[in-house]
Amino acid sequence: MMTTAVDTSSQPVRGAEKELQRQFVNFMFFKVDRTFRRENADVKAQAKREFAELVQKFSSSMMILPYSNIGLKSTVDFMLWRISFEIEPLQQMASAINKSILGRYLDVPHSYLAMTKHSQYVQEHVHEGQEGRRLRIVPGKKPFLFVYPFVKTRDWYLLPQPERQRIMNEHIAVGHKYPRVKINTTYSFGLDDQDFVVAFEAESPAEFLDLVQDLRETESSKYTVRDTPMYTCRRATIEEILDSVA
Repeated sequence: MMTTAVDTSSQPVRGAEKELQRQFVNFMFFKVDRTFRRENADVKAQAKREFAELVQKFSSSMMILPYSNIGLKSTVDFMLWRISFEIEPLQQMASAINKSILGRYLDVPHSYLAMTKHSQYVQEHVHEGQEGRRLRIVPGKKPFLFVYPFVKTRDWYLLPQPERQRIMNEHIAVGHKYPRVKINTTYSFGLDDQDFVVAFEAESPAEFLDLVQDLRETESSKYTVRDTPMYTCRRATIEEILDSVA
């Protein structure tokens, strides 16, 4: 009997490609229109319930972490940190939000798009929860997240790589003084207006404030064009956030 050989040589390769698959990372900030607060209780309850169910539905195709900005930044009320292997679910969820009851009252002042990527400066040291040399975002359970877009000068990219590495070694050494602060660096080259979006997870605002002040005194800081707006985000359930807006 003639048998047909099955070529399995490509199977490990596909598995390896899956392991190396990068993630899309989106920080979507929302502002609730004040007219929503004047709606009757039934409309508000229905809108909140529908939105919470929407977040739950899309959590099956991506990671979604809600954060509150109420009282911390006048331009935004809450943020959804969304992490997906595909870009389509990000758009599908945004479309569903637009069609929802609460969506009629939501503005999106900022929505930052980025991807994960190997760091060219950090070869050995990997923080806890950062797998595959930063190709995977693994959010922790810290109560605060500090998010901002980041742009470097063009002169930075024209420096020889060994010189950039020397400067970054000092920058990294300062970060190691704050081991409880976890950095999530994502890359936006060609995808959005910034070079990077950085998100720091921390136990308290004080330790992040001290870290940023120390970083201002490093040589790398003079190659910064823009690192604003900055957002202080407090982790909360989507139900807690919705109850706080109206």
